[in-house]
Amino acid sequence: MTQLSVNINKFATLRNARGGNNPDLVVVAKDCERFGAQGITVHPRPDERHITKKDVYDLKDVVTTEFNIEGYPDERFIKIIEEVRPTQATLVPDPPEVLTSNAGWDTVNNEEMLSKIIEKIKGWGVRTSIFIEPNNKMMEGAKKCGTDRVELYTEMYASKYHGDKDDAVKDYRSSAKYAYDLGLGINAGHDLDLKNLKHFKSQIHFLEEVSIGHALVCDALYFGLENTIQMYLRELS
Repeated sequence: MTQLSVNINKFATLRNARGGNNPDLVVVAKDCERFGAQGITVHPRPDERHITKKDVYDLKDVVTTEFNIEGYPDERFIKIIEEVRPTQATLVPDPPEVLTSNAGWDTVNNEEMLSKIIEKIKGWGVRTSIFIEPNNKMMEGAKKCGTDRVELYTEMYASKYHGDKDDAVKDYRSSAKYAYDLGLGINAGHDLDLKNLKHFKSQIHFLEEVSIGHALVCDALYFGLENTIQMYLRELS
């Protein structure tokens, strides 16, 4: 079964909008796990507009499933990974000022930089994943960088899904198979939701993990958090 990692950034956005500690992210993370999530994802950006550095350290000894920390691999991020030692570090290429991740790595032009960072992180016993678009050349570059997994950037799939779902997924299916044959693990994330998740999963049988935040939090407003997590798990079964 593909694992569901709940990205709790949006819960932090809600908290920060009012100040204080409501909702309490430690409680949210523990409840997500209690409700069936197999992982917790956070993205601590430098401006701390949602997840803060303190949040990451508060969650360090609380998360009992997979703890996935994603972000741009600057000095600040690398220090967090070294000190927290999460299950997985997901490297994304977005600079601090962007609203959300909007592109995958160019693993060819960034091979030297990524290779050094990945080697360092793996030396701490942390699994690595890099955010990537469905492109075989980039998959080859990812393999050369030494990463354990790739995370498929699925915005293009989500945006095309309602027009032609089979056409939307075809590049992902072929590139995921190519990466899998290279020996890379396959994760996915970005704009996956209750409408498009099942089809994506059905086309990529070796999908190990999806990270979902925004859509899941929106659905939880209507269905409740426990029920929503169970709904997503059913789509992945």
